[in-house]
Amino acid sequence: MKIALLQEDFFELLEKVRQNGENSSADDSDTLWAYPRQLGKGYIREIELRDGLHLSIRNYELYNDLVTEAPLREHPVEISCHLSGSSSSELGSVSAGQSWLFGSGIAPKEASVHSVGQKNLQVNVHIEPELLNTFVAGYSAPMPPVLNQLVRDYEQPQIQIPAMKMSPAMQVVLQQILHCPYQGFTKQMYLESKVWELIALQLDLITEEQQQQRHHWKIKSDDVDCIHYAREILLRDSNAPPSLENLARQVGLNECTLKRGFRQVFGMTVFGYLHHHRLEQARQLLEAGEMNVAEVARKVGFADRSYFAAAFCKKFGLNPGLYRKAWKSKLGAV
Repeated sequence: MKIALLQEDFFELLEKVRQNGENSSADDSDTLWAYPRQLGKGYIREIELRDGLHLSIRNYELYNDLVTEAPLREHPVEISCHLSGSSSSELGSVSAGQSWLFGSGIAPKEASVHSVGQKNLQVNVHIEPELLNTFVAGYSAPMPPVLNQLVRDYEQPQIQIPAMKMSPAMQVVLQQILHCPYQGFTKQMYLESKVWELIALQLDLITEEQQQQRHHWKIKSDDVDCIHYAREILLRDSNAPPSLENLARQVGLNECTLKRGFRQVFGMTVFGYLHHHRLEQARQLLEAGEMNVAEVARKVGFADRSYFAAAFCKKFGLNPGLYRKAWKSKLGAV
């Protein structure tokens, strides 16, 4: 038997757990929830370490196969470490002894599959991008390239690093988190220090992997021509761009080569480039003054006007209406 739940339905089950008194709090920031008994047995522990830094420990066994469906949503930076059990979704799969890393941004709609007959033990860390930016602010040494990729505006698509085998050092830190010997404020300090150590180890693991990939993979000259052709298609069809899979097929590359090569040639992802182009095009149209904001949004391919306004403001510092007005005033003063 397989059970399918929307993410919001799962949260409703957790709320019923709270209403039934099946949760307990060690302190204001540390809550232990019984896993919803309709689905399985075990617990979910949620620990708020500070504003923008959240630790979640899930230890449970399912009674049936479970599919959870998550909508398109804003998502912080996340490290998900699986000590036992496995899961899969459209984004990929992860098994025991692996971790994967998600950047901040708009997470895609996805359905995750969790199988019955296995013990699941996961440690997840959520970090708001503002906190991560604050943490590294003023640091003069070069940042790991992966860090710059991870911290993104919530208006941009989220990136995901494929699941990787955890290092022995990460396994040690995870056990220290699971068996924290302290209470109260000392516990908060200890767990936060271990979480930052885990983040550092994960970034180091990814950096090492990316360096090895760059050493072994060089883009071919013929592929460079295909990647430039892909950019032409994107710019030509920017109002209704093809999917990544379709774009790769049109230019004669596999999807992986297109993604890696596009970033190498143009310094950003395929749809990051498209996003940048659309906003630049919108700026030019607003400066021309022949269209209102709604018309400009539709012209450059933004179906949601509020999303367009937020993205434009993030890039240029003013919402589109104020930008258009300020530009007209500037022209009138000349």
